[in-house]
Amino acid sequence: MWQPKPIDHLWAYYSIQLTRNKGSTRHMANDRTSTRELFQGFASQASFIVGSKWAFFTAAVTILAWALVGPYFRYSDTWQLVINTATTIVTFLMVFLIQNTQNRDARAIHLKLDEIIRAIDVAQNDMIDIEKLSDEELESLSQKFESIRSEFESRKQRKHGKVENDRRVT
Repeated sequence: MWQPKPIDHLWAYYSIQLTRNKGSTRHMANDRTSTRELFQGFASQASFIVGSKWAFFTAAVTILAWALVGPYFRYSDTWQLVINTATTIVTFLMVFLIQNTQNRDARAIHLKLDEIIRAIDVAQNDMIDIEKLSDEELESLSQKFESIRSEFESRKQRKHGKVENDRRVT
């Protein structure tokens, strides 16, 4: 029995999604949501595929093949232009894919940290959503925690010094 390859699965899924949304009379905001969901699904699948060892292997074989056909094309400008153009296009598209993945991961991490802060009674709930603060507000918080850290260090040194003095007296 024929089993679809992951990439076939991916394109089949998106073509079905596009077909379903084609005749839709939904509100424009819903169309934006479905487009966002479509891109999100595509970006997730693409980052999974591109991040695999097989994608690296494919890229390495492509470069090797390009290098091996160099003598046939006498290392012409066109031969060089082909790889330059291909790598430029792939790099350009990958920048957006990587940024999307990092944004999603950062948001998930922030939400998890927010949940931990909310769940711990002694934690400061003011710390939830601090990533949305301005640079000045973040710097102020940073200075506040730096002063707490230095106060802790000085207490630790005083306590450690007191223990050392007590040992000398006895």
